[in-house]
Amino acid sequence: MTENTVTEETKEFRSGYVAVIGRPNVGKSTLINALVGEKVSITSKKPQTTRDRIMGVLTTDDTQYIFVDTPGFQTKHSSELLSRMNQSVKSSLADVDAVVLVIEATGWRPEDLTVLSLLSKEAKNVILAINKTDEVKESEAVLPLITESMQKFPFAEVVPVSAEKGRQLKVLLEVIRKFLPEGDKLFEDDIYTDKSPRFLAAEIIREKAFRLLGDELPYGVAVMIDKWEETDKLARIFATLIVNRESHKGIVIGEKGAKLREISRLAREDIEEMLGKKVYLEVWVRVRKGWGDDAGVLKSLGYGQ
Repeated sequence: MTENTVTEETKEFRSGYVAVIGRPNVGKSTLINALVGEKVSITSKKPQTTRDRIMGVLTTDDTQYIFVDTPGFQTKHSSELLSRMNQSVKSSLADVDAVVLVIEATGWRPEDLTVLSLLSKEAKNVILAINKTDEVKESEAVLPLITESMQKFPFAEVVPVSAEKGRQLKVLLEVIRKFLPEGDKLFEDDIYTDKSPRFLAAEIIREKAFRLLGDELPYGVAVMIDKWEETDKLARIFATLIVNRESHKGIVIGEKGAKLREISRLAREDIEEMLGKKVYLEVWVRVRKGWGDDAGVLKSLGYGQ
């Protein structure tokens, strides 16, 4: 029996919760999707894409990682929605086994320091992930950033990664594993998220709206699944895109309905891949002024409950 075989056989199984935090648009959702290998959180180049805590589960031979993707922490509470998003970030830090703070390889920003202030310097389980290293021309540029970062906070580990290119992700997982307690699996092997297909379908539709509308549409957009009918071979989904203003409705629909059709087509393709079956998707647009400050609407949409 080789030494390696002994090591593998005696390696205890570990499982635990990992909070991933950072300022808006730093790449948290992309990182979790890359680590889990499934699309558990929507991504966009716009900030504030993630609005709720989304759990992604990665199960390997010796570890089960349960990632909590949090909204990017907002420094200005401009609405009830943003206030709930920030509360979600803070609550995610409680009762987790490890915390991964994500910043960009281009350096610290004031917004990063705001998120850093949420963490206790007594914490021994905070890992810094320096993301987007593929956007830095010289790898040597990261070394001074690591030194600077350790002066700002006593991080347990610092790992430069590229979520987009898949660089150093295995290293990050090994580092996280050190902080997870020994114990049994908390989820079955085939579970990769705690969110329902309905929730994920709504998120997919919202992502396509963000990606296709560019800077035309402010963030006053939400998606509600009105009806869901499913058989072994077909899912019939009826959804509503909710916007803040009448003028936004026309932007979402587009000329002769072209924009809305494209949103629906792209969303349908992703939902079919997720469900593994054909999907009939019908999306309507409705105006609901001030929904981002309406606690009742936010609760019905599942944000920050």
